[in-house]
Amino acid sequence: MELNLKGKVALVIASSQGLGKAIAEDLAKEGVNVMLTSRNEDKLREVKEEIQAKSEGKVSYFRCDITKPEEIEALIQRTNDELGKIDILVNNAGGPPGGGFDKFSDEDWQKAFELNLLSYVRIIRAALPDLKKEGGRIINIASSSIKIPIPGLILSNTFRLGIVGLAKSLAEELAPYNILVNTVAPGRIATDRTAYLDQLKADNQGKTKEEIEAQSKSAIPLGRYGKPEEFAKVVTFLASGASSFVTGSSLLVDGGMVKSI
Repeated sequence: MELNLKGKVALVIASSQGLGKAIAEDLAKEGVNVMLTSRNEDKLREVKEEIQAKSEGKVSYFRCDITKPEEIEALIQRTNDELGKIDILVNNAGGPPGGGFDKFSDEDWQKAFELNLLSYVRIIRAALPDLKKEGGRIINIASSSIKIPIPGLILSNTFRLGIVGLAKSLAEELAPYNILVNTVAPGRIATDRTAYLDQLKADNQGKTKEEIEAQSKSAIPLGRYGKPEEFAKVVTFLASGASSFVTGSSLLVDGGMVKSI
């Protein structure tokens, strides 16, 4: 399959670890020039060197707090200056804290909104002039909670659904510019975030983390957690020329865990 990705420019948000890092690495291996970003500059520098050593595409990095509009603008400008016009935007953000409704204040809700939904809006707005020039891809990373709410994750359950509404609306608005907009929702992927949620659930239930992992895996038809690189390959497909008639879709990558249709 010809992906037509070589020489494209991708901005991958929250890419110093976890799913974002895996996505950036897979794109760079396909010859994409990738801008990494997160709030941890030391980690970014390390990941940049790691990915660059085994990739065809050029890899750069720029520290950015995506809850701050002025830093987003600086990130877009640095990407343009170092790599050129953005062709692929991968929106990603760390999940908000776990807990039930009674646990969170207005401040907690506001922080989760700004990190997990408003940041996507702001980044898309800032990157849109580039994407409108020749078309491109916007891929929003969400969660399997877009299909079925996850107990104890009220903040994530609320704002991840907002991502789907945003993508569906933009898919129609931006189609005339040949900008394709899709949402990709991970299930249980072996990342630090999943390990945190397993430990949180274990603490709440008085069980070990290993018991929770075994319980979770038993609910996945494939019988295991996904690998970050498996998730990344789905994103790479949606970023590529091979996905030219896919927009407005929400795709689960969960090993068959979610039973909803």
